[in-house]
Amino acid sequence: MISRRDAPQWVKESGRAISRTGGRLTAKGRMIPDFLLVGTQRGGTTSLFRALAAHPAIVQPNFHKGVHYFDVNYHRGFNWYRGHFPLRATAYRRAPAGTRPLAFESAGYYMHHPLAPHRIAQDLPGVKLIAILRDPVERAYSAYKHELARGFETEQSFERALELEPQRLAGEVERIKADPTYLSHSHRHHSYLDRGQYCEQLEVLFALFGRERVLVLFAEDFFADPASVYDRIIDYLGLPSWRPSSFERHNARPGSALPKALQERLRKHFEPYDEKLAEMLGTVPPWRR
Repeated sequence: MISRRDAPQWVKESGRAISRTGGRLTAKGRMIPDFLLVGTQRGGTTSLFRALAAHPAIVQPNFHKGVHYFDVNYHRGFNWYRGHFPLRATAYRRAPAGTRPLAFESAGYYMHHPLAPHRIAQDLPGVKLIAILRDPVERAYSAYKHELARGFETEQSFERALELEPQRLAGEVERIKADPTYLSHSHRHHSYLDRGQYCEQLEVLFALFGRERVLVLFAEDFFADPASVYDRIIDYLGLPSWRPSSFERHNARPGSALPKALQERLRKHFEPYDEKLAEMLGTVPPWRR
């Protein structure tokens, strides 16, 4: 039997269209997220998402990893969003006896989008957040290769893309805030350095949700010892202890190594942000240890 994940793209798109139509009509009977995996992009979110979705008491959106409602689809309305999730009755029927199922989704842009955290706080009171961070130098280079492969980046040189970033992002946050329907291609696809300045994004999350509702993890820790990090998440969510049979790594972007000189220059750029991050979290991030 072909799994939903391995189905042809046209099958997935057809399923999503049918699911959305039916979902809107039955929105009030559907789950809404109890927690969100909010980022960061290229930080191990897909691997973590699949490990969490395997838990018998956790339910994911129908035909999706992430709905991208709070960043680029907010104009569609909350019933459109809710329509992506399973029916509450179905989720409870499939969950282990005596366990309340939890719904979630993952969108790597939620943490970085200037309006998404405020929208989440408004529409999902009590929701918990999980932010998984990765070495910002490696994340930036991985993001560049990812966007280049998808055709969203046209520069064939990573250094040139970095040079263009300030120009590309100039005024984009202000435009997004001024017009909530405005979709910024560059803010979403060309934020190589800006996305890795994690302390700025976490300040917003902590202010809106409180530290007790924001679990910050490191991709390096998850890939080095996935079982212990997974246990920590399950405990944070208040779920019965459980582990998948194995932990797999998904969406890795192989390719040439980052030149040493550029790596050192980027490491220096991120140094003050990493120092502030360490102060905020009370621990030195793995890439600085």
